[in-house]
Amino acid sequence: MADVEHLDGAPPQKEPETCSPDQAAAPEEKLYSIGEVSKICNVSKKALRFYDKIAIISPDYISAENNYRYYSRETLLFVPVIKYYKQMGFKLEEMKNLMSSNRYEFHARKLRDKIDELKKMREEIQIAYTSVNDWYNLIREAEGVIENNVVEVSVKYVEPITACYMVQDFDHHYMDAIINIDWTNYLEAIGHEVTGAVYLYFPDHREKMAGSPTKACIFQKGVREIDAEKTATFGGKMMLAAYHIGAHDTVNATYQKIHDWAAAHGYKCGAASIERHVTDYWTTQRQEDFVLEILIDIEKS
Repeated sequence: MADVEHLDGAPPQKEPETCSPDQAAAPEEKLYSIGEVSKICNVSKKALRFYDKIAIISPDYISAENNYRYYSRETLLFVPVIKYYKQMGFKLEEMKNLMSSNRYEFHARKLRDKIDELKKMREEIQIAYTSVNDWYNLIREAEGVIENNVVEVSVKYVEPITACYMVQDFDHHYMDAIINIDWTNYLEAIGHEVTGAVYLYFPDHREKMAGSPTKACIFQKGVREIDAEKTATFGGKMMLAAYHIGAHDTVNATYQKIHDWAAAHGYKCGAASIERHVTDYWTTQRQEDFVLEILIDIEKS
């Protein structure tokens, strides 16, 4: 369908590709139709009409006969300027203000404001990217553990983790402990974002195995640096380790398996343990697909 512009409701006419030389009312300099501008500048005619509507780029001449728009070469040169402003993240209204001002101070202030805005956006995007990427990696880890039935006990070095933490009573209700409202509220109160696996630290895992009320420390890796007084360091040593696959109410069986393996291989389990929840209620409600890694201190002889 031909692209036309009418004010009088006349039947559609094909828009000329060049300015007719016999148009007496038109200026003498070379003018370009909206179709030519679209091709030369690689911008849609719809966009050019919108630019005219908001008075950011307007035609130099509009034919009184057919209402066709015509642009000078100088006006065409504003299109690359708009594209560059768009690349920098400016909105059309912001572009209009910038293009209408010749003052360096005004441009410098607006560019400084845009730099600050983009820095904040970059930080937000980095937080989102890190959070998504860490969660994706946890899912891939869980898939590998389940597919290969990785449940053997081993001794491994656990890298030190400096993390934000909170100590709570643990009543053996795992869902509340993992999707933790108090923890979420605390993080919001201190303006801190976390990512990756939820960790639960138990000072005495034998009390936990016995079903006694106990304390647990929830911690997670931070996305950004946080004040040292709000963090603690976990790990940084050799620990007994094994994955547990399945519902949390059967986790004692894996703890006992670690105890039995340690005794058979000349190790003694210490008191403290860490549960690294790879996948849980955050990812699935299928408890048989839960994966957590149990890490138990090795007691020095």
